[in-house]
Amino acid sequence: MTLYSRVRPLAFTLPAETAHELGKRTLRGVQSTWPTRTALSYAYRYEHPALEVDLFDETFPNPVGVAAGFDKNAEVTHALAALGFGFVEIGTVTPYPQPGNDRPRLFRLREDEAMVNRMGFNGQGMERVKDRLERDGTPDVPVGVNIGKMNSSSESEAIEDYRRVFDRLSPFADYVVVNVSCPNTPEEFDEGSPAHLRSIFETLEAENDANVPVLVKISPDSPEESIFDLVDIVQAFDLDSIVATNTSTSREELKSPNREEWGGLSGKPIEDRSTAVVRSIAEYTDGDLPIVGVGGVDSAASAYAKIRAGASLVQLYTGFVYGGPSTAKRINRGLVELLERDGFASIEDAVGADLE
Repeated sequence: MTLYSRVRPLAFTLPAETAHELGKRTLRGVQSTWPTRTALSYAYRYEHPALEVDLFDETFPNPVGVAAGFDKNAEVTHALAALGFGFVEIGTVTPYPQPGNDRPRLFRLREDEAMVNRMGFNGQGMERVKDRLERDGTPDVPVGVNIGKMNSSSESEAIEDYRRVFDRLSPFADYVVVNVSCPNTPEEFDEGSPAHLRSIFETLEAENDANVPVLVKISPDSPEESIFDLVDIVQAFDLDSIVATNTSTSREELKSPNREEWGGLSGKPIEDRSTAVVRSIAEYTDGDLPIVGVGGVDSAASAYAKIRAGASLVQLYTGFVYGGPSTAKRINRGLVELLERDGFASIEDAVGADLE
């Protein structure tokens, strides 16, 4: 029995967002000194050459990253790297601070190993995040920046929102993700419409003098035809990757009393759907477009399924909440065992192994 397995029942008596804030406060304390960060790395990092992934002109020490939403304001990037994650994605970051939706807005679905969130892009805004990144620096793993719009922005204002955050934070980013698929923000216009997406990508293309890799995060709920339309746009603008997928509005076959809460569903219930989206995109693009797989990753088996379906990297959030600080180490160690079992020399060799 791990220490976290003993502590988790107590933590789960607290409201989910309160427990999350306490967890981040603990991580901030741990990362505040070199000796404590080193001790954390010694306890939780698992390194193996087979886990390395070369992507976006960076070397990821392993394919398991922290998804956007966990560290919205870049407060614990160093601690997350010390816990053994191969990359960290901060955000979603908006141009200015905004409170998001009213509390409660984060719910555990314990019986389903899931969560529902309706945070609504709460955050400190790009200037606070920029100041923190300048002061603290970035960790020794790749860092992604997930960017979004203000909840009050019109369609034209949203384009400028993306441009502002990209301009401020792309110098600190190893890649930038455009988040146009969040189900928890006001639906004033269709963020996923082809015309809107083209406007965003044209604007960022003109802004991107340093050629920072640009990715887009998509919904698991879109029909396949719409997903392929988006992929066509992504390829037309020569974007670098798709993040598949965001949270879901589906509530099929859930058991938890909190299943009726509105917001985005994450965790085990969306694993199969997100993996299916990864596979569809990989098949549609003949494996030529890198994919970051997200949704229901909580074990080596679930991560490996997405990799074999076509994902070069995977991310998790809910799996980290339920699995605790040893999550990345456990998954990475298991991935090495699976690679050896199947005769692959590396993660990169296993990407898309299940495609026809």
